[in-house]
Amino acid sequence: MDIRKVKKLIELLEESGIAEIEIREGEESVRISRGPTGSAPPQYIAMPPPGAPAGAPQGVPAAAAAAAPPASTHKSNEFVVTAPMVGTFYGAPSPGAKPFVDIGDEVKVGQVLCIIEAMKMMNQIESDKAGRITSVMVQNGEPVEFGQPLFTIE
Repeated sequence: MDIRKVKKLIELLEESGIAEIEIREGEESVRISRGPTGSAPPQYIAMPPPGAPAGAPQGVPAAAAAAAPPASTHKSNEFVVTAPMVGTFYGAPSPGAKPFVDIGDEVKVGQVLCIIEAMKMMNQIESDKAGRITSVMVQNGEPVEFGQPLFTIE
């Protein structure tokens, strides 16, 4: 699908106020959705595996509980840059190249921090705040989830 069509669909979505649109052209399809700004990611309830006894205790498995992010441990003067989409994190423009940013680097608003590849499209993630990078929380090539912390800026 042509990128100009995708951009036009995004503009139509913003103008119309609808929350989601999905278009199919032959074997290709694209779904564009937007949620309310500042909303929390959806919460999921752990279900027992099929065939588990009906009286078995239901709760979050230990692995899932360990993977849950801790309560906010960031200082009040730190800004957390989160992933705006699901995809693969790349800290450099190409393999073997110098990373976009390292810990201790000063960044400006609009400066590229990383790339997230989603559906074979490379999306540059820019800084919303000027400051100094205090941590990089994702390794190059790792998958990221929507809302996952990527960087902290002080």
